[in-house]
Amino acid sequence: MTIRHKLLTIATTAAFLVTGALAAHAEALKPYKDRLFRYKKVHETLYNGDFIVVEYSKQRDLRDRDEVDERRVYGNYVSYKPKRGRGSAELSANGRTIQYMGTGKWKGGAKAIVIYIHGQGGNRFQGMNDVSFGGNFNRIQNLMVRNGGAYLTVDIKNFDKRGTADVAALIQYQKQISPGAKVVVACGSMGGIICWNLVRNGNYSRLLSGIMLLGSPKDPNFLGSSALSRNVPIYMGQGTLDRVYNWEDQANFFKQIKSKAPNYPIKFTLFDTGTHGTPIRMTDWRLVLNWMLG
Repeated sequence: MTIRHKLLTIATTAAFLVTGALAAHAEALKPYKDRLFRYKKVHETLYNGDFIVVEYSKQRDLRDRDEVDERRVYGNYVSYKPKRGRGSAELSANGRTIQYMGTGKWKGGAKAIVIYIHGQGGNRFQGMNDVSFGGNFNRIQNLMVRNGGAYLTVDIKNFDKRGTADVAALIQYQKQISPGAKVVVACGSMGGIICWNLVRNGNYSRLLSGIMLLGSPKDPNFLGSSALSRNVPIYMGQGTLDRVYNWEDQANFFKQIKSKAPNYPIKFTLFDTGTHGTPIRMTDWRLVLNWMLG
């Protein structure tokens, strides 16, 4: 069965539209290298724009973009402005030491805060790497620095309640020093467990303006929880060739949420022929964050 037929099965109750995908309600973040990072082609638009299928071309989006495949992007994709204000710090909480990095107004006074959570085998340095993943981490750093925001990455040692509590402690600390800031947590791969845990916890979820799941697993417990009524915006990005988390399982989970709560603020971007790391490389940060922050 082709991807097209599988999508038809998933979207049997969805209306097909051709415009309006991930439209932002307000321009919270000003443009930055949009021509380079925008989606080149949207194959399919479903659920009134909440589910889109984006073309991923390995030649165009990896080989022509990277000077060294998957290691170093060409220089026109990056700016090292965020490096000037980048630093490392530690936070003591829950009887543990939480190591993290930040750039922008991560020491206070931020208008918005984005925190990146790595997956299994990763660390806080992954999300601060300027030249890997096609320069997309450099873009989010620049978006926050140039818009009065803060961008942070943090070491996760346990993908369970302990890791979730550590991230929550970091969010709470950041809210103390930037009380007016909206907070979005972006989770790569297995880090998505932390994102789902944050949303399902009533005390933590009220601190959030959204979560981003980049090639992450679904959370069946979410469907039966009170989190459905709290309406924390959710973005899910998935590649059709992801061999870690099957895209059909994730897409059907999106459909289940829409079925239970039709007005829930959730968006899904499927990268056609993309692999496990493609959502980290290809997700348009500005498009998603303008929707969440606006």
